[in-house]
Amino acid sequence: MTPTTTRTTNRTTKDVDAVPHDEDRLVHLRRGGTSLLVRLPRRDLPSLAHWGQELPDTGPGAGPGAGSRAADERALLAALAVPDTDSLVTTQEVVPVLPRTARGWLGHPGVVGGRDGAAWSLDYTAVDHEVHEAGSHDWPDGPVDAVRVVSTAQDTVARVVVGTELELLASGLVRLRAWLENRGDDPYQVDQVRVSLPVPATATELVDLTGRHTHERHPQRHPFPVGAWVRDSRGGRPGLDAPTLLLAGSTGFGFRGGRVWGVHVAHNGSQQVAAERTVVGWRLLGGGELLAPGEVRLAPGERYTTPWLVGSWGDGLDALAARLHRYLRARPAHPTTPRPVLLNTWEAVYFDHDLDTLLDLADRAARVGVERFVLDDGWFLGRRHDRAGLGDWVVDPDVWPEGLHPLVSRVRDLGMQFGLWVEPEMVNLDSHLARDHPDWLLATEHGPGIPSRQQHVLDLGNLHAFAHVFERISALVEEYDVAYLKWDHNRPVLDPAHQPHARPAGRDQAAAVLRLMTALRRRHPGLEIESCAGGGGRVDLRTVEATDRVWVSDCIDPHERHRMVRWTGLLLPPELLGTHIGSATDHTTDRHHSLAFRAATALWGHLGIENDLTTMSDADLSELAEWVQLHKQHRHLLHSGDVVHADRPDPAVSVDGVVAADGSAALYRISLLEHPLTWPIDRITFPGLRDDTTYRLALEHPATSAPDKERMPRWATDGVRLPGSVLTTVGVSAPALRVAESVLVSVHAA
Repeated sequence: MTPTTTRTTNRTTKDVDAVPHDEDRLVHLRRGGTSLLVRLPRRDLPSLAHWGQELPDTGPGAGPGAGSRAADERALLAALAVPDTDSLVTTQEVVPVLPRTARGWLGHPGVVGGRDGAAWSLDYTAVDHEVHEAGSHDWPDGPVDAVRVVSTAQDTVARVVVGTELELLASGLVRLRAWLENRGDDPYQVDQVRVSLPVPATATELVDLTGRHTHERHPQRHPFPVGAWVRDSRGGRPGLDAPTLLLAGSTGFGFRGGRVWGVHVAHNGSQQVAAERTVVGWRLLGGGELLAPGEVRLAPGERYTTPWLVGSWGDGLDALAARLHRYLRARPAHPTTPRPVLLNTWEAVYFDHDLDTLLDLADRAARVGVERFVLDDGWFLGRRHDRAGLGDWVVDPDVWPEGLHPLVSRVRDLGMQFGLWVEPEMVNLDSHLARDHPDWLLATEHGPGIPSRQQHVLDLGNLHAFAHVFERISALVEEYDVAYLKWDHNRPVLDPAHQPHARPAGRDQAAAVLRLMTALRRRHPGLEIESCAGGGGRVDLRTVEATDRVWVSDCIDPHERHRMVRWTGLLLPPELLGTHIGSATDHTTDRHHSLAFRAATALWGHLGIENDLTTMSDADLSELAEWVQLHKQHRHLLHSGDVVHADRPDPAVSVDGVVAADGSAALYRISLLEHPLTWPIDRITFPGLRDDTTYRLALEHPATSAPDKERMPRWATDGVRLPGSVLTTVGVSAPALRVAESVLVSVHAA
């Protein structure tokens, strides 16, 4: 299709109510099974008349890109017109993606700011809309497979220009952001800009996530009330209690059914998401960056741009997540090589770095099939505990008299890559860096604030601090040929301010972190980075642009990890989720689980091991090696297929799967997490299979971990061939599992 751009400039009178409805434009954007009906008002920024199911190509501006058919436009605009009431305030026929009080909106305004007490209510005197089709070459920023609506509104009285960029991507995702530019002669302060996407009245329930350290990703569900449901993340990162996605859908929506919409703020710093419902019928899902007072003061000619608000929808959460996964997998920078099985040393040795022990650990890691060996915290100056050393990124000669070379050489000789733990954003006060450069710490007038996890925050917005950390980490990567950095961020950024003037520094810090990651990857092509923030505290689409993996949680307990991976997987596909096989007795919960249950749980991601292999028996090491080999056998499917989940009436039983894109194969995991309400367990169905394809089922387990045959149904021992329509709707008899036990089922087209 030839790239095209259409443009409309609208200059209107001050008499808002005199503008006829049929002078608005309506364009239809269609990509990835999604339709957006975008209303382009004569006097305002865009409003969405529809977001969701793809509409027929007979609608306004129909086609794979965007356009306009005047007759269809007018017919639909007439159909959408509401009866006249006493005023625009009580009618609210149109609410733009940046709502404003000057047009009768009584909810949260899209823009909060002003010019020294004035210009805080914006009213536009000129509006310009441009529609860009997919592949448009005059759009340098963003994917070329998107269709876009770019709108600019001028308030000549307030001397402010506001713009929005609305995109529909090939995956069916929606992206929306806004910008504000100061056209005046004096500063304009921006306190908040929150963009919003509307959902229909059928969205009657809300779901978001919460949690805490080692207990992340707990869903919470409640009705969509009149008023606002607001989730703030103020710690300089999305947080361990991050909502991750704010979801609104039909009552009882689940993974396989119920229409649902969701939004995510693609930002690695402080942020807000909100669901707002008004008495005049509008339901909005919105979000944006949280700013400190006075943090954004635009000088004449300066511009502020919000993070992207990313929206997805689907008939069930699996469909919503699939659009996000397709978008991520289509990125040029998305990992394409097989994700190396890794071993991380943290729970094996903690701070006790002994070369002989680590060499033995490396030998055993190679024996079980590990491909990447990661040395965790404890290798740098003074780091015998968590109260000292952060910021001094120099190998401690007291522990490593020959540097890390003896360990790295052994790791290389064994055919493994070498990885290293770092925490570049943090500093202990007991460190050479803090003593030599106290002005490099983030600090208000009251000082660097309270410690958290024994840490304070290095001001990466300080050019000297940034350069110092960059060169030190880069030198380590160069000297030891580091293939992978586990990048931690254990402390919330509570009161970020630049010294000596104590100006707010939160958004500067968030941007500098990404610059630092990007600069290291640019200098060292092939370097991979894992985002860890005390576990799952920095899981967002902006951080993922600069990293290759996220650490889901510091808790590796497989019972907890079932929930964590399932809900983190709404945003990210399995190949970006760090999932480890931990110790028999979990280090955070003290629960004991079999190796088979731990391994079957960890298969569903980027597999790793976090276990002291030097204490494992030869039999356990052999079993572990078999699980690693099983993961390698299936990791292409696991890291490329569609993730599916069965909606079970009893949450004690979990059924998770990955289905090949062409429907030819699948792998499912059936787990019993608690004592079930009924016994035997209800039949098992396998979501995501093709109705018209016949499949054969078989248990998939290492020989040493095979479940007891007497507790398996006949199909599991004799095999069975059934159509996909039967397997997804009727199902098969469930195995007689014990609590904390899983079985794997491989499915192949017969």
